[in-house]
Amino acid sequence: MARQKGIIKLKGTIGDITFYKTQDGHLAREKGGIDANRIANDPAFQRTRENGSEFGRAGKAGKILRTALRAVLINSADGRMVSRLTQQMIKVIQADAVSVRGLRNVLDGEAELLAGFEFNIRGKLGTSLFAPFVASIDRVTGAIIVDLASFIPSKMIAAPSGTSHFKVISAGAEIDFEAETFVVSNSESDIVPWDINPSDAINHSNPVTPASTKPLFLALGIEFYQEVNGHMYPLKNGSYNPLSIVKVDSGV
Repeated sequence: MARQKGIIKLKGTIGDITFYKTQDGHLAREKGGIDANRIANDPAFQRTRENGSEFGRAGKAGKILRTALRAVLINSADGRMVSRLTQQMIKVIQADAVSVRGLRNVLDGEAELLAGFEFNIRGKLGTSLFAPFVASIDRVTGAIIVDLASFIPSKMIAAPSGTSHFKVISAGAEIDFEAETFVVSNSESDIVPWDINPSDAINHSNPVTPASTKPLFLALGIEFYQEVNGHMYPLKNGSYNPLSIVKVDSGV
């Protein structure tokens, strides 16, 4: 892979060189690779097929989780979030100590490895919210809860420049990775001033199916706003809104 320089940037293929654009700029690479039929059938590529199968499974698992959390995720993700989540899902799958290689999966893996995953590296929850919170999952009742006691916003939230207000958002999700289905509920606080006045206590309850045996997730985040002439505008289109998975119960 090579980086294109100069005023004119190429896209497409010339001879054996393919020119393309990525987030890292305009790049070029030589065409090549192994025949797909050989990879699919040659015993020498058994490990490649196994890795490919598990990579595909990780990609699907990441997609269903993203879809379940879409309502809170849509304003709180960076451009590389999909690939980062897939990489983390691969670690979850590789932690499966029951299934054989190529058939390892999320359900038999360690879904708890997703706890702490930050959906927006430009605005992490861990470096934005310093107010203590209590996250809990009651599998029997299906209640996925997060509670924050009253706090001073300007002291306990590190907000980007231009912030005048904020709100706390959360989501509880029950994911069936095999059937690619989910149950989800969301909560949000009022939009409140980012100032020195104590906030009200924030209590979110996001119910899912009682007594579920599926993995359960709790995501917590903040959305920042700027008030202009009495109207609230998402700050910088949500570029610095943090969202993180703060608790996971795999159900296994």
